[in-house]
Amino acid sequence: MFIQTEATPNPSTLKFLPGRDVMGDGTLEMRDADSAAASSPLAEKLFAITGVEGIFFGSDFITVTKGEAEWAHMRPAILGAIMEHYMSGAPILKSGIDASAGAEGEFFAAEDAETVSTIKELLETRIRPAVAGDGGDITFKGFRDGVVYLTMKGSCAGCPSSTATLKHGIQNLLRHFLPDVQSVEAVA
Repeated sequence: MFIQTEATPNPSTLKFLPGRDVMGDGTLEMRDADSAAASSPLAEKLFAITGVEGIFFGSDFITVTKGEAEWAHMRPAILGAIMEHYMSGAPILKSGIDASAGAEGEFFAAEDAETVSTIKELLETRIRPAVAGDGGDITFKGFRDGVVYLTMKGSCAGCPSSTATLKHGIQNLLRHFLPDVQSVEAVA
């Protein structure tokens, strides 16, 4: 098994490509060992590595976010944990965990349903594929008073260039197609 590693725009996050499906559909982000232990055997193994502070599973990639530790010390252990997991044949998620459920907690007025539908379509077709290439994800959270609220995950969460991505990239794209959109904000 050959696992590729790619840098991301976030220097605290590396993207690992095992050459196999990770999530297929949906994504899953875990920010601590407790959420990992409840969700995924692989994430639990990765959090056991000193310095790991976040795990994100995408369709065919895994991003790992570190604290102060050096990648040179962490990378071999991470590669070993990923390889061992895939070779064991164990599932990525524990039974009963559904990563495809993502629309909970969305908010918008009924009269904005058409605008929200277009926002989601643009996110799905133009923005999310580009962000996934950088090891992250952006999901719709809400729309109110001309403001689009998005959640940034994986390498996008805490990335130094995330504000530029939101304000200059996503905001400009959405405003181009939807005059009702005035700004874009990140929410947890």
